[in-house]
Formats: sequence, C-alpha cells, structure tokens
Amino acid sequence: MLTPYEQGNQNQTTLWADCIAFYETLARRFPSVLKFEQAGVSDGGIPLHVGIVSADGVFDREAIKRAGRTVFFNNNGIHPGEPEGIDACMAIVRDLCFDPARLAALGDTVLLFVPVYNVDGCLNRASTSRPNQDGPELFGFRGNSRHLDLNRDFVKCDTLNARFFNQLITAWDPDVMVDTHTSNGADYTYTMTLIHTQADKLGSGLGPFLRSTMLPHIFKEMEARGWPTCPYVNPMQETPDDGIVEFLEVPRFSTGFTALHNIIGFMPETHMLKPYRDRYESMRTLLDVTREITIAHGAQIRALRAQAKAEQRRQKQWAVTWKLDEANPTTFRFKGYAARRHPSVLGNYTRLSYDRSKPYEKDIPYYSNFMADTVVTVPKAYVVPQAWREVVERLQWNGVAMTRIEAPTTVTAQYYQIGELSTRATAYEGHMFHDDVQVEKRSGTFTLAAGDWYIPLDQDNARYAIETLEPQGHDSFFRWGFFNSVLERKEAISDYVFEDLAVELLRSEPGLQEQFDAWKDANPDQLSNQDAVLHFILHHCARHAEPEWRRYPVLAIA
Repeated sequence: MLTPYEQGNQNQTTLWADCIAFYETLARRFPSVLKFEQAGVSDGGIPLHVGIVSADGVFDREAIKRAGRTVFFNNNGIHPGEPEGIDACMAIVRDLCFDPARLAALGDTVLLFVPVYNVDGCLNRASTSRPNQDGPELFGFRGNSRHLDLNRDFVKCDTLNARFFNQLITAWDPDVMVDTHTSNGADYTYTMTLIHTQADKLGSGLGPFLRSTMLPHIFKEMEARGWPTCPYVNPMQETPDDGIVEFLEVPRFSTGFTALHNIIGFMPETHMLKPYRDRYESMRTLLDVTREITIAHGAQIRALRAQAKAEQRRQKQWAVTWKLDEANPTTFRFKGYAARRHPSVLGNYTRLSYDRSKPYEKDIPYYSNFMADTVVTVPKAYVVPQAWREVVERLQWNGVAMTRIEAPTTVTAQYYQIGELSTRATAYEGHMFHDDVQVEKRSGTFTLAAGDWYIPLDQDNARYAIETLEPQGHDSFFRWGFFNSVLERKEAISDYVFEDLAVELLRSEPGLQEQFDAWKDANPDQLSNQDAVLHFILHHCARHAEPEWRRYPVLAIA
C-alpha cells in the first residue's frame, strides 16, 4: 500500500479523497490496529476525520484514559499548502499496520491523528499561492472556506474546525501534540526547524522537562538521523546573524492553545526553499523522534502534567501576558548562509539575499527566555452572565467546570472598568483585535440572575478559564471582540439641552469641576469642540452614568 507521495515523483502530495480512502482501506484490513472515522464537519460541509492506532486493539477513549495510557497526537494539514505532515503520517500509520515490530514499539501509547485538518483548503488546490516555496507541484490553500487561517482560530473558534479541535483536545487530553507546518523567512542550511511550547509557561516541572530532556534529545536524534534541526528561525533583527528569538506561541496558535491544557506542543517547520522530498523525509523523521521520546517518557510526562494541573489549582498569581527577556540570551550553534545586501534591479533600494556558496557555522544569540509581564490575582471563581452565550460555549467545549446560579443572589464582586484601548484599524482573521487593553479593577455589589454561570478555579481547566476571561490575556475573549458591545454607550444627549445641565452638574457634584479643570489644562485644543467638552462632563458625572458602559461583565468572586 504505497501512498500517493511514494507512487509519484516525490514532488507531489495526496489528494484529500485519496488520503481518506487510503486510511479507510487500512482500517478495514487492520481493524485491531487502526480505527478511522468521521468525527466532525468543516464550514464547507466536508467531513473531518480522526484516526487512532493502538497496539492492543483498544480504541475506547474512556478505557484508555482509565488505564492512564499516554496519548501522542499528530495534527496535519492546518495549512494545506504545507502538506509534508499529511503525506508522512500516511506512511507512518501504514508501517505501524504492516510491521509488527513498529507496532509493538508503541507499547501502551496511543497514536491519535487528524489526517487533514483544513479540509476546505486542501480541496482548493493550485500551484500559485506560495511563490516562495519549492514544491510540491500542486498544493492546498491556507484559508478555509470562510477565508480564515485556522492557526489563528483556536481561541475565538469562528470555524467548525476549531470547535471540533477544541472538543477533541478536551475529550482525549493528549500528552504531546505535533502540528506539522512549512516555514518561510530567512535562508539557512537546515531543512527542519522547530517551534515548541514556551517552556516558561508550563509550570515548575513540565517546562524544565521540555527544556532539559525533550528538546536536547530531539535535536540530538534529528542530527544523528541526518536531519540537523534548529529552533524556529525568528531573527532578532533582519538576519539570523544577530540572533534568533524563540517564538511566543500565544493561544491563537496550536501550540499556545494546547498549553492552556498543559499539553507539550511542537510545531515543526520545514524550510520552504528545500526540495519537497527533503521536507517530507525530515518531517517523517521528526514525527518518529517525538513519538519515540513520548513513548519512552510517557509515565513521567503524565505525572508532570498532573503536577501542573494540581499546581494551578493552588496558584494565587497568574501571568496572562509574557515579555521577552532580552538581557539574558543563551547561544545556539547555527549553520547559516552569508547575508548580502546589494542594489535591486527593480527599484532604487538595497535588497537582502543569502549566498549559498558561503555557508557558515557559528554561535549566535538565542533569546529563549520569557518573563511574566501582566500578572493577575486569581479569584476564587468567575461569574459569566448567561447572556454571553458565545463565551460560555467555548468554555464548555474546553471542559471548564461550571454550575448555574439557582436563584437570584446578591454578591460583592470585583470587576474591570475598561480604560484605553489600541484596536487594529483593519480586520484580523475576521475580528477587530484589541492589541493593547488597559483596565482598572473595581468592586461593587451585584445581583446574579438564576441561570448565570459560576466558574470555580479549583479545577484542572483553570488555566483555560483564566487566560481567556482575564481581558488583558494575550488571546482573551475580550481582545477578540466578544464583549465589544460594552464599549458602546446606548443613550445620547441633545447638546442644547445638556449644555445648561452641564453647568449645573459642575456646580453641584463634588469633584467634577476639578476633573473638568484638569482636563481643560491637558486638552486646550479641545475647548472649541462642543462634543468633546460635553461628553467629558457626561462621562464623568454621577447623575447620568450608564454603569454598564465599559464595564467588563465577567465578575470575580474573591
């Protein structure tokens, strides 16, 4: 059973229909090794499939979880123009079916895989959308049928694919994930580069294990098997010579999303300028190496994940944003090409190129450490009003434990008043994303309605709840615009009426005149703008306040 890649000229990738038919045939021939089934549907109406390989024929998820077995998860084709993983996974599963020794090497580890994640994009085949890439001859498209990049959708979940993925991760709770990709950017000698879950975010045990055990082993084994590998080439400046920066994979990306579930994630990025044959072979090797170390350390990984979940139940302070530690880089022995800067033949500017006739090997700075930036105090619980059902749905898809308030209840709670925002001027993946969010913490008395959702944080999925519900989190629901309606005032004023009332308010409300005077001193250019003057007074007076305006509706119970 050769794969379409193996039958071709090694510069071709499988069609979606041929890929699914291949797995269906394998599953029929080897029912005690492979279970393969449809588990969802895309926005374009195309089936989404999941495969399970088990050495002992046990495929029942609950039985596997009860037995405490390790689960290794491979996701492929999120960007179908980067199809090495699709083709490599087919050959790996085929060999596990046909080769008893390979299958036995799985032990009690289960291989869970998605053959093609962005099925809509996989069917949108052409040869024109990736001009910087060397093969294959035809390939899929990054966008899905809604023109969304699925590797930006894991938290906001605009797509049925992302909902499927969220629920799959929650149901299976895999221990290690590999999500296969192709890179762009600088030129260098490596065929394979690697993004991994940022270790500083993984807790006191899991993070050091990734950094000191898994990564050194992966780099050593990849070199030994003929595919030297380096961290993802994310230059500090224009070229790698000045150092590379570890990728901060926030939760919109697969490895950042799985980190919310305390899962070690890898995103291998083969180099776009290498032949497809080499990219395929290096990807297959990377999948083998990461699977093998997961099998060898399965019990330790599971124990460290359990420890991380227990730690987060007790954690009182939580970092919801991180910043690069620029002062303390390590070094990495990098194999690159000399950079050249020379006049362009197209215009009056200097262009960059890399001279492959001048390879080099030298130590370069490697910025691999991140420090907690925005840190919040973890409350006892959150309350999400039932009106915000889109947020509640996403919490439920990710297994966050919550209960409904049974009867109207009055509580004292903390909340955020939204301050200054920096919002993108154009759409980003279908949303007007808030890049910078300033908040002021306040407290007040609220009556919770019957049916509102109470979310205790003494639970395994506390991390997902905290990092999505704290508005300043890298990829919080607030940043993605789920609460944008609270940024709008719902009542208006008539200038000619409010002008006289404003004079009275300045005279009668304590402190308002002082605030207005300070504003005038700071904004003399606004004094000729009637709207600016009146709206400052309206927004700062007590008599005509709209308490819901710019008040973040999620409450924190101390």
